[in-house]
Amino acid sequence: MSATQFEQLLRDNNLRVTATRLAVMNCVAEHPHTNADNVLKQVRAQLGTASVQAIYDVLHTLAKAKILNCVEPAGHPARYELRVGDNHHHAVCRSCGLVEDVDCAVGYAPCLTPSTDHGFEIESAEVLYWGTCASCLST
Repeated sequence: MSATQFEQLLRDNNLRVTATRLAVMNCVAEHPHTNADNVLKQVRAQLGTASVQAIYDVLHTLAKAKILNCVEPAGHPARYELRVGDNHHHAVCRSCGLVEDVDCAVGYAPCLTPSTDHGFEIESAEVLYWGTCASCLST
């Protein structure tokens, strides 16, 4: 996505367009599944300054607006991506923490049909596949 598209996406979600928000979105676009620490480093490199709190605030705001997807593998820091709304899943390397997208197994949300919904209206399913990535297997 271009800066203009990011600006429009923010406006479409009734969010102010700020340099920090644009820098965060650019970072996540260039580095899918990145964590807050990496976002902070990239934004500081791009803007020269950014506080830790500002980065966490932006990530939280963008995730709440469903502009970013937050993936939270157990035992690993939260990861952020721009791929939203398609209910895809993720594979996580137990060794290095690499996270990769895995398309929906069935092709439509929620991808998995639970044995019981307990009265819930099911909107999505989150699946994390755990294993060892090819790079870690080769070392």
